[in-house]
Amino acid sequence: MQYYVDLEWLKEHLGEKEIRIVDCRFKLGSPEEGRRQYQEGHIPGAVYFDLEKDLSGSVGEHGGRHPLPELNLLKEKLQDAGIGSETTVIAYDGIEGAFASRFWWLMKYVGHEKVYILNGGFTGWEKKGYPYNQSIPKFEKTSFTISENKEMLASYQDVRDTALNESGNNVLIDSRESKRYKGIEEPIDRIAGHIPTAINKPWMDGLENGAFKPREEQEKRFAELDRNQPIIVYCGSGITATPNYIALKEAGFKNVKLYAGSYSDWVSYKENPVIRENEL
Repeated sequence: MQYYVDLEWLKEHLGEKEIRIVDCRFKLGSPEEGRRQYQEGHIPGAVYFDLEKDLSGSVGEHGGRHPLPELNLLKEKLQDAGIGSETTVIAYDGIEGAFASRFWWLMKYVGHEKVYILNGGFTGWEKKGYPYNQSIPKFEKTSFTISENKEMLASYQDVRDTALNESGNNVLIDSRESKRYKGIEEPIDRIAGHIPTAINKPWMDGLENGAFKPREEQEKRFAELDRNQPIIVYCGSGITATPNYIALKEAGFKNVKLYAGSYSDWVSYKENPVIRENEL
């Protein structure tokens, strides 16, 4: 139970006072879809956290498409949801795993230890025939203390130093699907390709049916990497890299960081080079 809980565990502990459930469902390109799904039905007692309104900050010239949220605003949202510093929090999304992973990463970043992802998500919960409802819960406001774990975060300069071989020995992992990594297609960002020196480990390869694969499978995915070498994960905007962050930790890697701005931040600087398949 280091990173996730299974559906049966949550069913057994449903309604316990010290547990809060967070619905993170979202659909990129259709930002109201997740809230609509929540209103139509959610795990009893779950509160809704919106990827763009609650788990991301304001978009600027740099920083990527989903910059980290302003932490005092996140703190208020957590307190209003009845999440205190000692609360056990279970996050889920539909079946993707990425949106719940973003919430998990943020909670760890602000110093909260008791946070887990529901393996299988709402889709798995529904398939099991477990209960859900439309009731919007209200909780007494709590106190939440933020303690930033800045070692979880890679700066733009960290990435630049690695990509341009100026210093450092970080491994850059691009978590996007192969076609975007290779620059064959780019549906969102300014230019297709990947950050120089990055290797490709698509995030979805670490999950099956909305559940994280076992530790042994994660170890196989990253078998060629040195567990003692520092690793920086990125994706398009800092969302789908978070499942890879978790998978690496599960596989025993100690020094893993997220480049929160990710590829969308990298290409916001027009002088930064990118690599495409025909240039490899």
